[in-house]
Amino acid sequence: MAITIEEIKKLKELSGVGLTDAKKALVEAEGDFDKALEAMRKKGLTKAEKRGDRETREGLVDSYIHDGRIGAIVEINCETSFVAKTDEFKDLAHKIAMQVASMNPLYVSEADIPAADREAKMKELEANFKGPENMKEQILGGQIKKAFSDKVLLNQPYILDDSKTVEQFIKDCIAKTGENITIRQFKRIELGVTE
Repeated sequence: MAITIEEIKKLKELSGVGLTDAKKALVEAEGDFDKALEAMRKKGLTKAEKRGDRETREGLVDSYIHDGRIGAIVEINCETSFVAKTDEFKDLAHKIAMQVASMNPLYVSEADIPAADREAKMKELEANFKGPENMKEQILGGQIKKAFSDKVLLNQPYILDDSKTVEQFIKDCIAKTGENITIRQFKRIELGVTE
């Protein structure tokens, strides 16, 4: 099957890999575009996870206001000012602000959940536990994760594509930009509601 330059460019754009890698993936997939895309996404996500240790000191602050009643402001960081100034990065920041306004998370990641909140929830779950004792720790661990999942921004279903989480959406962006991206902080304000 002949592989066209248009297919190579399209695969490059969707996966964030170079032209040579895109062509190689199409050849290995025997022209099957979907198969090649899946292979490149896995490769890009693997690279994205390796980039997770790199420092993010650049970035931007963006906001989203919904109907004059709900607002969100977010700080998103990347490695270089070059990437921070791209339309793709600005779009990412705006979409994350929309996510915060829409889904009202309390924490960026699970690591941000205060120990006191986690312990209080664990005591509540332990008091109501009715499962087998040998599975207690595993079951309670899953219940804790579930209890906080909608409150943790990175664990929430992404509002524009609920087949992935916000964390997976950001990893896709990392794969495309070639830089580590982190959400540093956010704030959500709703008319008439105080914390």
